[in-house]
Amino acid sequence: MNAHKELDARGLNCPLPILKAKKALAEMTSGQTLRVVSTDAGSVRDFQAFAKQTGNELLEQQTQGNEHISVLKRR
Repeated sequence: MNAHKELDARGLNCPLPILKAKKALAEMTSGQTLRVVSTDAGSVRDFQAFAKQTGNELLEQQTQGNEHISVLKRR
């Protein structure tokens, strides 16, 4: 999936992937997508909760090796 913006959060532990994603989404316009790549296994569930709390849509999540990819759509 092509995203408007990509965030490399590899090597960062909770809550940094969420905080960086929140900042990136704030700079985007409604409907744009953000792809976040993280190595923190907890980020999978963190992004699910983040999407519910903020109203941003979680379009996709997948794990490839030790990388967890979440794609969010700006509300």
